[in-house]
Amino acid sequence: MTAVQATQSTNVTPGTAPPRHATHPPRRGLLLRRVLLRAAALLALLALWQTLAVLVENPTFIPSPGAVWGRLVQTSTTHDGIRGYSGHLLIEHLGVSLRRILIGAVVGVLAGLVLGLLMGTVTWVRVATEPVVTFVRALPPLAYFSLLIIWFGIDETPKLWLLAIAALPPVAVATASAVHAAPVTLVEAARALGGGRWQVTRDVVLPHALPEIFTGVRLAVGIAYSSVVAAETINGVPGIGGMVRDAQRYSQTDVVVLGLFAIGLSGLLIDALLRAAEDRLVPWRGQG
Repeated sequence: MTAVQATQSTNVTPGTAPPRHATHPPRRGLLLRRVLLRAAALLALLALWQTLAVLVENPTFIPSPGAVWGRLVQTSTTHDGIRGYSGHLLIEHLGVSLRRILIGAVVGVLAGLVLGLLMGTVTWVRVATEPVVTFVRALPPLAYFSLLIIWFGIDETPKLWLLAIAALPPVAVATASAVHAAPVTLVEAARALGGGRWQVTRDVVLPHALPEIFTGVRLAVGIAYSSVVAAETINGVPGIGGMVRDAQRYSQTDVVVLGLFAIGLSGLLIDALLRAAEDRLVPWRGQG
């Protein structure tokens, strides 16, 4: 008997197969556990919400889940000649806001990528622009929204500028930090092999920086989304943020809560899409 056969004979009981993946639960079982856990947490939150609504007995302060659901049905349909909320269905309000966020966030992310790349590779650009980027990042959106309205009026332009400016700093900072932290040994090796500045940046620096850049993009989109209510405070209907602001003026708390759910759930979907894109484009994240 060889050593391998002796080892197998001591660990495997006759008539039984050796266990597979004994230390790891099946992937399907783990996924089912996560789904059940999240469903249980959601039911617990709904129960707590309903309990608070019953105890407070003031729908203006805490509307019940049923009241919010009724508003969802009302704002998604046409009833007695009234179409949705302020003449627009809920999906239309959300679609307008998503279009604004898409345009503003794309402009801000692209500008942040270019600026961050320059900050990470050109010393004098980093020294000159880093204080400005940090200054803008510290400002709340409403602080400069009034100035944008003075410059561009009350139509779409100031809203898009606001979202773009809000999305730029996180991407610029993340990109500059990741590019500046590229391994010196790899960069020097690429240059020794004859690679030019652009080739080294494209083939060595950017692949190393992509994971952190994606983190900056996700943060930027989240900040732009959280700024949509501020962007739609002026002439924001149709728009989900404008709907929330208009409902707040008339103490329609159930509409406000509905708008917040619409923003939050669509934000979760967008973040899931970004994470899926990151998993596909940066499969080496977390390795090595």
